[in-house]
Amino acid sequence: MGLTLKLTLIAAALLLGACRSDPIHYHTLSPAQPAVQRSSNDIQVEQVSVPPQVDRTQMVIRQGNSGLAILETEWWGASLADELHSSLDEQLNNPGAPKLLLRVEVQRFDSFPGRYARMDVQWRLRNLGNDARPLTCRSSLQTPAGGSIDELVTAHQHNVRQFVERVEQAASRKACPSS
Repeated sequence: MGLTLKLTLIAAALLLGACRSDPIHYHTLSPAQPAVQRSSNDIQVEQVSVPPQVDRTQMVIRQGNSGLAILETEWWGASLADELHSSLDEQLNNPGAPKLLLRVEVQRFDSFPGRYARMDVQWRLRNLGNDARPLTCRSSLQTPAGGSIDELVTAHQHNVRQFVERVEQAASRKACPSS
């Protein structure tokens, strides 16, 4: 084999090796084991909004007191707003005509590996059957999280489940939950 052919093959092998990228890991806010009992209320998730800094498919985590990092190999299954909408819809919606509409505005969605997952939410629950004034509530949810991304996602799933419980409580009592 000629020297030029050997150099060409070595250069091609090096170029192919340099093109290798780490695999992308996908995560969801929907728990693997859904709640044993679905909501007794018929709640339709009307709209979900999240801060633009985190509304992307790549996960965004906090670094220190002021930094953010976009993780190129850790992704949500959809944009964060769509992922949250799907998870809430899965846990709240019952078959049949919805009687209540839920509008969710996430004001803070923090992911801090090794520390916590946090979600501050302002939300509105509106009855479709009458002209009663909508119920507008606020919830702050924070769960300790381990250092891995999987543990962080599990903490976010826990926050979403707690939020679902608060929405169900408000729907049943016709009043915002106390905490």
